[in-house]
Amino acid sequence: MTPPRPHHSRRIAVVGAGIAGLACARTLRQAGHEVAVFEAAPQPGGRMATVQTAFGGFDAGVQYFTVRDERFMQALQATASDVVRRWSANAVRVLDERGRVVEAAPPAPESHWVAVPAMDRLPQRWAEPLVAAGALHLDTRVWRVAHDRLSPGRWQLHTDGPGEDHPVQAGFDQVLLAIPPQQANELLQASTLSTAPFAALGAVDVAPCWTLMLAYPNATQPGLHTLGPQWNAARSTHHRVSWLARESSKPGRVAVERWTVQASAAWSREHERDDPARVSAKLLRAFAEITGIHATPAHTEALLWRQARTLAPLGRTHLWDGAGSIGLCGDWCLGCRVEDAFVSGLELALAVIAA
Repeated sequence: MTPPRPHHSRRIAVVGAGIAGLACARTLRQAGHEVAVFEAAPQPGGRMATVQTAFGGFDAGVQYFTVRDERFMQALQATASDVVRRWSANAVRVLDERGRVVEAAPPAPESHWVAVPAMDRLPQRWAEPLVAAGALHLDTRVWRVAHDRLSPGRWQLHTDGPGEDHPVQAGFDQVLLAIPPQQANELLQASTLSTAPFAALGAVDVAPCWTLMLAYPNATQPGLHTLGPQWNAARSTHHRVSWLARESSKPGRVAVERWTVQASAAWSREHERDDPARVSAKLLRAFAEITGIHATPAHTEALLWRQARTLAPLGRTHLWDGAGSIGLCGDWCLGCRVEDAFVSGLELALAVIAA
């Protein structure tokens, strides 16, 4: 949808360049506002991230996404068709603790979609207009929001980043935080701003997630068959593992046999402070129990997402303090799906435009 044009253009800061932040920033720019996006990571996308290795890429965060909201479908259709494709996933299985199939072919009410050639391609494509306009500031962490002393009624951001010449970004009419709830709460407190308008954050619960990436290049040599099970993706009731996916089965990927294993929310929370080597060993054992693959992988890497799985969402699309001109959005407002992030960012942008 095309947002209405504003009566006057405003300067708006968006903190976070995940899907929610990108959807929010793109909508505001389309409405004629000046937008600056600040992202602490070296690339946009948040958990729509791909880890590149010598054996191919791993979608280390988001594994796929679904499309239910018509506005999300329109946004994807406006993106070049070479960026998004369906992934059949051989009908996702549901497995018990020992890797036995509980549901052989559960109904597939909706398609699974992935970005190609890697999951991070979609946010990169959506970020291109921001990059072209010089509006996307990567490797830039916002650690404080304060009232602008030179322009009463406006905001300034205190930032840090490598080789940064201007640590204070000033003159913003609104500040929108498209970051996980814990980070948003910490930023508000560090800024000595009132958290009363955002008291609902206290009820949001987002769990961490350990992700294990495994590569078996010898399995794809001539004369050898695919390792392990014939399915390409599964949900598991194993106490350590909740999801497994054969990365090489996704469209547009290299053929090297690669698996991504995501730990359960409970196990990830229990082992959040463990070192990656210990986590890798435990998850690798669970992977072998579930899949029957006991070969030693050529590549093993564990990555922790500290805020990944929303267990208790906000229950509304966003938070907007019109009096303070500060807003919050993210997938955690509605759940943990890519579409939740998109809808949240879009709805916050529309609320700001209407203010």
